[in-house]
Amino acid sequence: MDLITWTPERVERLTQLFEEGLPTAEIGRRLGLTKNAVIGKLHRIALAPRGGTAIAPPQRNFFEFNGPSCLWPHGHPDDADFHFCGARPLPGKPYCAEHAAIAYVRPKEPKEEKAKAAWLPGRKPSPDSVNRGA
Repeated sequence: MDLITWTPERVERLTQLFEEGLPTAEIGRRLGLTKNAVIGKLHRIALAPRGGTAIAPPQRNFFEFNGPSCLWPHGHPDDADFHFCGARPLPGKPYCAEHAAIAYVRPKEPKEEKAKAAWLPGRKPSPDSVNRGA
């Protein structure tokens, strides 16, 4: 493994090339270093990022919460007032009773399945499963 020596002259040349706007890969080629070595040194000497790169604001962590709470979202995650319900959830569910009733809807049984179930041997058909007037 080669040891990189950052002499004052080399750091001065790095700074000059960086301020000229050269890409870090090209700076590395000119100095006989890797791109990552150049980037690492730029960070250590705290050269300001170039004007063309906008630094994104930190994202909020929407999953920070204290203890169990309903995770039903209110609003859009990009909205400033976005939040979760926060009520006590049902055991084993991520939502409170109100939101679990919305989230967990039983699928309707197809009519064919209802008819088969109504006429199984040993089972009396229920009044609502009998096809009237057919």
